[in-house]
Amino acid sequence: MLRIGCPYGSHRVLEPRGVLPQAAWKLDHSMQIYDNELLIDVEMLNIDAASFRQMREQAGNENGIAEVIMQTIRDRGKQHNRVTGSGGMLIGTVREIGKEYKGDVEVGSKIATLVSLSLTPLKLEQIYSIDLTSCQVHVSGQAILFESGLFAVLPADLPQDFALAILDVAGAPAQTAKLVQAGNTVLIIGAGGKSGLLCLYEAKQRVGVTGNVIALAYDERDYERISRSNLADVILQGDARQTLAILQKVKEVTNGALADLTINCVDAPGTEMSSILCTKENGTVYFFSMATSFTAAALGAEGAGKDVRMLIGNGYTKGHAEIALAAGRKMRAQGIL
Repeated sequence: MLRIGCPYGSHRVLEPRGVLPQAAWKLDHSMQIYDNELLIDVEMLNIDAASFRQMREQAGNENGIAEVIMQTIRDRGKQHNRVTGSGGMLIGTVREIGKEYKGDVEVGSKIATLVSLSLTPLKLEQIYSIDLTSCQVHVSGQAILFESGLFAVLPADLPQDFALAILDVAGAPAQTAKLVQAGNTVLIIGAGGKSGLLCLYEAKQRVGVTGNVIALAYDERDYERISRSNLADVILQGDARQTLAILQKVKEVTNGALADLTINCVDAPGTEMSSILCTKENGTVYFFSMATSFTAAALGAEGAGKDVRMLIGNGYTKGHAEIALAAGRKMRAQGIL
């Protein structure tokens, strides 16, 4: 008798009933698969930057972060940060394929999931090490991928930790590629991180000779990283939480015109209004950061009388894995990443 689960994973929700896995407090992370699921032997987690920052501030060191992760999974059946609401993604090897699973994959394939850990049933046996710089966690354990769950087979020509880091933020450069038009002035906030650098790369390819790419770096280290990349026409340095100071900097370098498109890649809260006020009327703000408060963005724009189009940072767009990996290859070859 077939044991078919909901394509979106609702059959794994323990509480509250009636919601989808990402919104659920707790999932069933028993590892006996339904006939339309994949079972994955997990090797590495890539925690999203906002979640990792919060855990590091809470726990302080590697051992503390490991305990927070293990406790979260014990309590919730998934790696779903209870403060930021975000997760990350994973690398693993396909161990078992449900007989009704329709994805194009084989047992033994090394894959990276392209859906959030905040909706992925996960059970860890051990955490071996945590890279405090890359937010990557080396583990042993198992995970479930639903029928609707996206994944990418890891490319053979790239180190798997590098590929995972790129795929974790694949939505950002792919959406940038869709949004940027020739002649645009593009402001990228948080441009010194991996998602910011990938967005700089895609923006620079598309603005043309009449466009302008402005990078906002938080500190001297980010400033130097962006400078070495040669991907920005202008580099500003400052704290994006200091809205009026950042607005003045952007006004100065755009002669008051502001940005046609602003992309927010910051992993800290409180940067919504810098993104909004630095964007011209009827321009576009793309909030890729999972630290974004969409309440603060909506009410802040209203309070400032600012008419801008605000886009939620959807981690998926068609072809996002291929676009991000192609950019990553070129940037790696150039020594940028």
